[in-house]
Amino acid sequence: MADTDRQDGQRLERAIMGLLEQRAASASICPSDVARAVHEGDDDGWRALMEPVRRAAWRLVAAGEVEVTQGGEPVAEGEARGPVRMRRARR
Repeated sequence: MADTDRQDGQRLERAIMGLLEQRAASASICPSDVARAVHEGDDDGWRALMEPVRRAAWRLVAAGEVEVTQGGEPVAEGEARGPVRMRRARR
């Protein structure tokens, strides 16, 4: 991973954790919430960030920080199909 990609990924991970910290412990967020929060501009450019946000979420899953869910239940990366949400890991 190039330095710029790593920095962008870390920025997205921080944005995920920051948004989750602003919400109730049981709350979840959508990847689009993160993409919109970090996108600079009022156009639809945030859409290009959706896949990088998902990759950042899976790194945080691997680190034990968050869970990616579908239908309110944790889902594994290889099983996720369609819309997902993220929440703080339940410990």
